[in-house]
Amino acid sequence: MQEEEQYAVLHEFVGPAKRNLSRQTWDYLMVGAETETTYIRNRVALDSLAFRPRVLRDVEKVDTSGKLLGQKLRIPAILAPIGSLQDIVAEGGLAPTQAAARFGIMHMLSSACSPGLEAVAAANDHPKIFQLYVRGDAAWVDDYVQRAVAHGYKALCLTVDAPLLGRRERDVKNRFALPAGLEIANLHAAGYARLPPARADSGLAAYVADLLDPALTWDAIDWLRSLTKLPVLVKGIVRADDARRAIAAGAAGVVVSNHGGRQLDAAPATIDVLARVVDAVAGGGEVLLDGGVRRGTDVIKALALGARAVLVGRPVLWGLAANGRPGVAAALAMLWRELDLAMALCGCADIASIGRDLVAPP
Repeated sequence: MQEEEQYAVLHEFVGPAKRNLSRQTWDYLMVGAETETTYIRNRVALDSLAFRPRVLRDVEKVDTSGKLLGQKLRIPAILAPIGSLQDIVAEGGLAPTQAAARFGIMHMLSSACSPGLEAVAAANDHPKIFQLYVRGDAAWVDDYVQRAVAHGYKALCLTVDAPLLGRRERDVKNRFALPAGLEIANLHAAGYARLPPARADSGLAAYVADLLDPALTWDAIDWLRSLTKLPVLVKGIVRADDARRAIAAGAAGVVVSNHGGRQLDAAPATIDVLARVVDAVAGGGEVLLDGGVRRGTDVIKALALGARAVLVGRPVLWGLAANGRPGVAAALAMLWRELDLAMALCGCADIASIGRDLVAPP
């Protein structure tokens, strides 16, 4: 049996994934901040959008391929940057990057993931993006940027919605901390000392305190662009004016994201603000959607409202926790099958035929 055929429906991943992880790790990876309003809102908002399908269109053959930053994608999706994958499988970020390469989409490697960016780059020559936090140590950031350039990453993604770590109450309750002896390779480079923890109410918050910079401003985009010619995406945008400002500052695109509901609780659902951000960018850069994407129908809704691609996070986690790299491959294959079918049922033979008139509010 091919590894992509081991699972028939998405929720078959959840049971094995939960059994394979400790309660602390499951809660850290799968849930949101405080009351988890934003985490829930992402899904509710996606589910509330209805399709207005077209009929009597030739959909005998459906082309699900898309493009992002000049790179062809088998489906208009990339693997979201997810930290601490080494808590799930020993190979950490190597598993999703191999699955993404085999499937034909891009992987965005998280700064908070092991092994280091060099090892992940060496795993295959498929296009990758490096997700970067900018902290106060300019030399540390410059080091990471130059290493990403040297190892062939196609773009940088600056995450801007985490000046401090959100209060994830399950982590606080569980006293969550990284397993003894485990280091996140991408957080530390030789010769750079860790900064003291600040406002930390969990072991994880204390560990990553030196990764975040509450003094960060819009100048960071111009600074990053001075360090490299790589395109810079800005992740964590939920406002139209911030999207315009990011593009004006030279960003190649924005990721509409509320950090999967893991930062500010009661933030808007990303699908609810997507169209306003797209209109504000007005074709001046790429717009991606992150938050709540689970099914092929979610991908179509995001594309209809103007996104170029979506970031896929928790289905990747479920697949990885359930069965390692083959589980990620199976989750991606399932997403492709769902997208192919849903596009046909909507009367869309290719991505270009998905327009805003395809969805309607409830």
